[in-house]
Amino acid sequence: MSRAHADLPLHYGQVPAWLYTRMSQLGIAITEAVIMEYGKAAFLQRMSDPFWFQSLGAVLGMDWHSSGITTSVMGALKQSVNKRSKELGIYICGGKGRHSRETPNELLKIADATGLDGQMLVRSSKLSAKVDNTAIQDGYQIYLHSFVVSDEGEWAVIQQGMNDGNGMARRYHWHSPGIQSFVETPHTSIYGHNQGLILNVTDKQADTTRNGVVQLTKENPTQLLEQIRELQMPRHHDVKAKDIDLKRLGSVLAVAHEKELLDMESLLLLEGVGPRTLQSLVLVSEVIHGTPTRFEDPARFSFAHGGKDGHPFPVPTKVYDEAIAVLDKAIRLAKMGDNDKNEAIKKLHKAAERVEKDFIPNENFEQLIEKERNESWKYGGRTVFGKAKPPKPKPDDNQLKLF
Repeated sequence: MSRAHADLPLHYGQVPAWLYTRMSQLGIAITEAVIMEYGKAAFLQRMSDPFWFQSLGAVLGMDWHSSGITTSVMGALKQSVNKRSKELGIYICGGKGRHSRETPNELLKIADATGLDGQMLVRSSKLSAKVDNTAIQDGYQIYLHSFVVSDEGEWAVIQQGMNDGNGMARRYHWHSPGIQSFVETPHTSIYGHNQGLILNVTDKQADTTRNGVVQLTKENPTQLLEQIRELQMPRHHDVKAKDIDLKRLGSVLAVAHEKELLDMESLLLLEGVGPRTLQSLVLVSEVIHGTPTRFEDPARFSFAHGGKDGHPFPVPTKVYDEAIAVLDKAIRLAKMGDNDKNEAIKKLHKAAERVEKDFIPNENFEQLIEKERNESWKYGGRTVFGKAKPPKPKPDDNQLKLF
C-alpha cells in the first residue's frame, strides 16, 4: 500500500486527560509490540492503512468513527513514541495546525541525529501535503499533517482535511516504499461522495497543466502505486449491528468468557485476568497481530475500551489499566528472553480466529451493548460527561446469553 484515505464525520471536543494518558500508554505498548514482533517497516505499513488506523483509534477508546481519532491518536503517539525514538527507531513529526508547520524543522533535527537525508524527507513531507491539498482539489482543506519516519529512512504520512460544506473530514495515508512519483497518478483511485467538478492535476490527461506547476517537482514522472484502501465511515455516532462483523465480535466474546476455548498453557500464563479484561486483550492482540482483512469493521474494536462519548459504552478505566499492565509486562519479559506471556497474548487472536470458523451469531447485539453499559460502573466506566453509575436492577439481568 502507498496511498489511501478515510472519510469521517467532523467531530469537535477535547479528549479528557484521564483518557489521553491511557491512550499514550496503550499506544506505545502496541507500537513496541508491533516493532518487536514484525519490525519498523511493518509498523509504518500499518500506519498507512486507514482501516488499521481506525481500529487502533477505536481500541484506544476514541469515538469509533469520528475525525477526532486522527488528531488524538497521532498526538498521543507523538508524545509517547518520541520519548523512546532512539530505542524504537521511529520518530513522529508534525501534527495539527501550527504543529504541522514545524514538520520541516523536526525532520532536519532527526536527520542530524540519524544521518538521514533531511532535505529529501522535508521534500517528501511538503509534496505529500501539496498533492492532497493543491493537486487534488476535492473540497478538503488540509489542517493536520503528521510525518512518521524510521531511522532507516522509510516513512508514512497521515494527514487530514476538512470540508465544512458537507460536515466531513478526509484522512489521507501515504507509505514511501510504493511511491515512484508524486505528480503523475500517485493514486490508483480516489473515492468519495460526488460533489461536482473536482480538479485533479495528477491525472495523466492533465500533463499540460501539471507541467506549469513547476514548484511541485521536476522529477521525471513514472508509475505506479500498488493499491489503495478506502474507508467511508457513517455519520451516525452510535454503534449499530450493521457496522460490525458479528461473527468476529461473537468469537472474541466467546474466547473471553469461555476459558475452555484457550489452551492450558495460555490459561496459566494469563491466570488472574478476568473475562472483561480478556475481551480487551483479544482485540488488542488482533490490532498487533491481525492481517489487513481483519480491520474492515473498525467499530468492532470499540468493544475493547468503549468510547469517550459513551458509544458503544463508557470507557472501563479499570479494564483499560489492567490491559496496559498485562501488555507492558509481556513486553518487558520478552525483552529479557522470556517470551511465553507475549505468546499467550498472541494466541488470544489465534483462538478467536479458530472459534470464528464455526461461530453462528445470535440477535442479541443491542442487549450486549445494554449489558456493557449497565456493568460499566463496576469497571470504572467514564465518559466526557462523568462517571458511570449503577443502573436500577432488573429481574432478568443475568438470564441473557450474549454470544
